[in-house]
Amino acid sequence: MMKRSQETVAAGLKTVLTRSPKRAAEFLRRGEVVAFPTETVYGLGAPVFDEPAIRKIFEAKGRPADNPLIAHISNIRQLNLLARRVTPAAQKFIAKFFPGPLTVILPKAPAVPDIATAGLDTVGIRMPSDPQAREFLRACGTPVVAPSANRSGKPSPTTWEAVREDLDGRIACILRGGATEVGLESTVVDCTGRVPLVLRAGAVTLEQLRTVVPSTRLFRPRKNALARSPGMKHRHYAPRARVVIVDSLSGAVRSENAGFIGLRTPKPATGFGQAMLCQNVVEYARRLFHFFRQCDAAGVATIYCESVAESGLGVALMDRLRRASEMQPSPGRRRSA
Repeated sequence: MMKRSQETVAAGLKTVLTRSPKRAAEFLRRGEVVAFPTETVYGLGAPVFDEPAIRKIFEAKGRPADNPLIAHISNIRQLNLLARRVTPAAQKFIAKFFPGPLTVILPKAPAVPDIATAGLDTVGIRMPSDPQAREFLRACGTPVVAPSANRSGKPSPTTWEAVREDLDGRIACILRGGATEVGLESTVVDCTGRVPLVLRAGAVTLEQLRTVVPSTRLFRPRKNALARSPGMKHRHYAPRARVVIVDSLSGAVRSENAGFIGLRTPKPATGFGQAMLCQNVVEYARRLFHFFRQCDAAGVATIYCESVAESGLGVALMDRLRRASEMQPSPGRRRSA
């Protein structure tokens, strides 16, 4: 048994690292927040019906209160705890893509607290496919709301080390797993209306969704509209470095103070302080956030990111690149968390 002095300190928390999903679930069941791996990115979880615990998520991340959370389930039966009804489109998506990197938006059940959904009458629900995540969620015995396990606005964490970098001393426990498989957050599809709308692109692509429900389309946001999904409103995924999207390696300015990430080309990516060439879009997406953090650790000032074709996973990748490049801080100034 771990001594209490090893788990808490007078001024806050000493974050416990564990490889045991059952051990991590013990923290969550007593109202603490726990970071855990999924196939997309690491999540920061609290019991869905525990409002004080959910507040700890917002405090630890510095997350705006108008940014809704996604509920993670371990079995299909838990849908009835969260959703007032499961629409026909959602039923089809769930049958095809659960467990996996897909979140469905449904009318929420009355028991789901407003703090979890930013006051919306809908709730996002997904079932991760990562084996360690599934074991953890089963051990929790309740649906778990979880955004990405990072300080708000920073690149999402794809390793437990990235979680510790952002949240050490701010959360009770990190369930230590491997690097995430996908590297980008889940696809979010709103299933509350007549036509399913993709609110956030991810590894489950629009083309794949249309094989199940052909009418599915991408959502076109209106100015000042309520954010029905994470990743729609606030700046996300951004390193401290300035992010510049270029069409190819030749569009990047080589410098020891610059980084480049993109697809392999005949030209070598030499002359950069940091460089990462990826075999394909899947690898590019998986390694993007880790590369952002690597560049920040090295003090890189500008990161050049090669654009990709906006089809399949490329839609999600370009979405993240654009969001990371928005509202950049002035040169020499550190962006607030």
